[in-house]
Amino acid sequence: MNQIGQIIRKYFAVLVIVVSIVALVQPNAFIWIAPYINLLLGVVMFGMGLTMRPVDFQAVAKKPLPVFIGLAAQFVIMPLAAFVIAYALQLPPALAAGLVLVGACPGGTASNVMVYLSRGDVAVSVAMTSVSTLLAPLLTPAAFLLLAGQWLPVSAGDMVVSILQVIIVPIVLGVLVRRTFPDAVERSVAALPVVSVAAILAIIAAILGLNQEEVLTGSALVFAAVILHNTFGLLLGYLTAVFTGLDRTKRRAISLEVGMQNSGLAAGLATAHLNPLAALPSAIFSVWHNISGTALVSLWNRDRKSKEGEGLENEHPPNS
Repeated sequence: MNQIGQIIRKYFAVLVIVVSIVALVQPNAFIWIAPYINLLLGVVMFGMGLTMRPVDFQAVAKKPLPVFIGLAAQFVIMPLAAFVIAYALQLPPALAAGLVLVGACPGGTASNVMVYLSRGDVAVSVAMTSVSTLLAPLLTPAAFLLLAGQWLPVSAGDMVVSILQVIIVPIVLGVLVRRTFPDAVERSVAALPVVSVAAILAIIAAILGLNQEEVLTGSALVFAAVILHNTFGLLLGYLTAVFTGLDRTKRRAISLEVGMQNSGLAAGLATAHLNPLAALPSAIFSVWHNISGTALVSLWNRDRKSKEGEGLENEHPPNS
């Protein structure tokens, strides 16, 4: 199971692309999943709770500044970038609101894997994901109503209740189960990546299936908006860490955390409180941010290997 989990993490972006193509070709095979999106998201969050430990928050207690900088960037850059992009591209109200909702959500768990693969600061990444998720009931509705309420009004109270039900309750249950049955959780933790990935893939497939026509006929503008949104998040997250004097490992962690959103949560909230079309940016974001994150990790690792090679050459110059 550990080996299967490693394979899934390594090829997650490929799995997302394959499932997305299948969902667009055979949408009826996945539309039935739509009513269960929040349940599936709750399963993912329950798994997150099972893996949470007090040590995950030690990064905040020992060195809080990088985490606070990252969280500020997370909840300022992404919602504002979505708002600016939606206005600049003149997106229809449902799509504009959906894009802002993606930006207002906390960081996604896939970013932790990407940070690990990039040799970034995993402790900062995990702390940012955990804390931003716990802050979501307050900050996500606030950011959405401030920036997108003009397009699709929604009840802040209803959204808060949904986030509590879909995120906080499953996480708390996961933490309690881990404390109550630690041995059983340790034996089963290897299966969590498989279950979480299956749930995320099902969510993406359902939303793409519901919006097949929009994706295939008129979504070039949405793709452009999502790509710009993700790119701004990755770039501005990195620059924020640079300007605040953080080291390279923390720059990478903050860049990926800011740029990779919990698009599953955005999809669930859009489906429950907006409309299926508003969930389309979330589904496209789910596909794209895994592709861009993988590409960025590969670029950073290639740069690292290149510098290591240059260092070896300088240390042992070839015979002339």
